[in-house]
Amino acid sequence: MTTQTVKFFRPVQKQEAEPRWSVDEIEALFKLPFSDLLYRAQQVHRQHFDPNAVQLSTLLSIKTGGCSEDCGYCPQSAFNDTGVESRAMLDVSAVVEAAQAAKDRGAGRFCMGAAWREPSGDDMASVVEMVKAVRGIGMETCATLGMLNDEQVLQLRDAGLDYYNHNLDTAPEFYGSIISTRDYQDRLDTIERVRRAGLHVCSGGIVGMGENLTQRAGLIAQLANLDPYPDSVPINNLVKVEGTPLAETEDIDPLDFVRTIAVARITMPTARVRLSAGRQQMSEAVQALCFLAGANSIFYGEQLLTTGNPDVERDRALLDKLGMYPFSENH
Repeated sequence: MTTQTVKFFRPVQKQEAEPRWSVDEIEALFKLPFSDLLYRAQQVHRQHFDPNAVQLSTLLSIKTGGCSEDCGYCPQSAFNDTGVESRAMLDVSAVVEAAQAAKDRGAGRFCMGAAWREPSGDDMASVVEMVKAVRGIGMETCATLGMLNDEQVLQLRDAGLDYYNHNLDTAPEFYGSIISTRDYQDRLDTIERVRRAGLHVCSGGIVGMGENLTQRAGLIAQLANLDPYPDSVPINNLVKVEGTPLAETEDIDPLDFVRTIAVARITMPTARVRLSAGRQQMSEAVQALCFLAGANSIFYGEQLLTTGNPDVERDRALLDKLGMYPFSENH
């Protein structure tokens, strides 16, 4: 890509004298006996949260397909032939209708995602109106729009946006194997802009992309050593889509995914750890282990941008079986 992006500043990520967690320490957590790891994660979880409450978010693709990034996992990349049809941005009324339906089903947070490298000025004007409208029906708001500059972050803040999602995806050492059109530092810069503006940060990653254990530990280290670490941490299990470079990647062992949830909980005690993409392929037993390991947030609804998600009735039935309930200020 030859397109140049003008940036208002290039913030310096704050560095501590010593990181809170080294990659070696996190890798050692991954290697604990499974029951010991879950016991430790459950202890941390219960110190900070109601262990039976789960925060429900719904994600809507407000602009689909045609993204100029070459992320190897993404069906919306223009580099990948996946059959995803590019669609123009939704209008505000359609977004509000979807948000109201999500609220009626019990979701407390509404996330709006767009397949962009970065939004244009006209794009931002539309998103600002969406944020205001969704806030107006009494929901928390989140957006994932790609890279942002200073002015765009302030526009979102002034519109009332609660959370901004910008995932690190993987460890710095493995990042170049997954994407070449955006540097790792670009991701850190956007997160820092969001934080400086006073917005809540939502940032996590994807496991099962072919990374080794050290690289998986490296992702958690990057997140846990942000100052402060993210308020919300989505842990995604790769959804393999035909036509993407990662379509034939070997599946991660389900118990290794559970271990990732537990390690995220231990290293980021007060974050909402979200059991995110890939949940449709998980058995109820694996999802239950993820909750036991400290996950306390899920995406709730039939669709995650362009990939499937367990439907509302299945989610309600599972939560009922486990004696769990949606998070509210009363719990």
